[in-house]
Amino acid sequence: MSPEATAARRSTRGTDHGTRRGTDRGAGRGARQAPVREPRAPALFLALLAVCSAVTAANIYLAAPLLSLIARDFGSTPSAVAWIASVAQFGYAVGLLFFAPLGDSANRRRLVALLTLVTTAALAASAAAPGAGALAVAVFVASAATVVPQLLVPLVAERAPAARRARHVAAVVAGLFTGIVAARVLGGLAGQAFGWRWVFAGAAVLTLALGLATAAALPAERRHRAGSLFAGIAALPGLVRRSPDLWRACLRQAGMFGAWSALWTSLALLLTEEPYGLSTATAGLFGLFGLTASAVAPLAGGLVDRFGAARVVRSAYLLAAVSVPLFWLGGQVMAALFVAAIAIHAALVASHVANQTLALTTTSTPATANTAYVVSGFAGGATASALAGPAFGHFGWGGVCAVAAVWLAVGWGATAARRR
Repeated sequence: MSPEATAARRSTRGTDHGTRRGTDRGAGRGARQAPVREPRAPALFLALLAVCSAVTAANIYLAAPLLSLIARDFGSTPSAVAWIASVAQFGYAVGLLFFAPLGDSANRRRLVALLTLVTTAALAASAAAPGAGALAVAVFVASAATVVPQLLVPLVAERAPAARRARHVAAVVAGLFTGIVAARVLGGLAGQAFGWRWVFAGAAVLTLALGLATAAALPAERRHRAGSLFAGIAALPGLVRRSPDLWRACLRQAGMFGAWSALWTSLALLLTEEPYGLSTATAGLFGLFGLTASAVAPLAGGLVDRFGAARVVRSAYLLAAVSVPLFWLGGQVMAALFVAAIAIHAALVASHVANQTLALTTTSTPATANTAYVVSGFAGGATASALAGPAFGHFGWGGVCAVAAVWLAVGWGATAARRR
């Protein structure tokens, strides 16, 4: 077994004692945390967290399947408003940078409730936006505040038995990816039937209900901060520098998520234009292939617990590399798109479960480490999405596939070069 695989396996198979000890050390630097009681029904608690993650994660991707409808309403073209989808991802990355580290020091119950209210208000503003600029601002704010899943994942990892930690993380991750699929499928169908504004209004109602229910169900916490509220942000660079495993997880997921984002956020443009010319609703149904992610997440969690994170990430990258030429062929052959969509979702979720589990267990401050990891991933995704729009406009679908291939090569090649 390679040194990398050995280290990853050790990290993901750490004992409960080691995890608690590391968390206590992190709390000493950022907060002093009183013992909390476990939820009485762990399965129901995990299910609620998974559903909440699904609803909140969907908010980041609401605009992607609605671009054609939004463009028509504002008298523009889909490619001219495609940048709104990347604004959502940049907003999420900014929100993660500022709010996710608070999971190590703030009262998560109050924080989840507050972020839920802000997200609801921003989604309502999106529904009433008079133009593309106002919509972009509202989407940015909504995405920045909808970071609840990344407050919940560290909590789950902290309380899970060491031998089943990746499986518990995978349960919440499955909910998150189900939300991404729902945003494309249900968003496209509802947008076609009722208009894109009602999609944002409906998301506001669901976010409010699930967010407040989750906040009420979270374990009670009494925390006393020792330092600035946003001290976790200043600690991020040093934390990544001191942990090669965390650094590798960040960069590899940035590459993987960038490739997925370039392809998936541009797919509606391909499907609604020639040669396919599908309606927004029909194109949205294509997102059903993303259910692969929900099915793969539990399997990936078991593989990480058994074989270690490094081996799972390598396999995921290989699968993603195979999917890119299939996507390129899918520019003309629908069947190739079907296979490519399944492959890229399986690769993304397997890589995410492995890398996130590694990020959560490799340092003594899991929420801050998770922030570094997810910010890196979404920054990579947002940048790739921003490039994919112009690439589609200038070079067609082949340009989008080229962006995805470059992101995969950079994500894997840079970490391999540093390891040598």
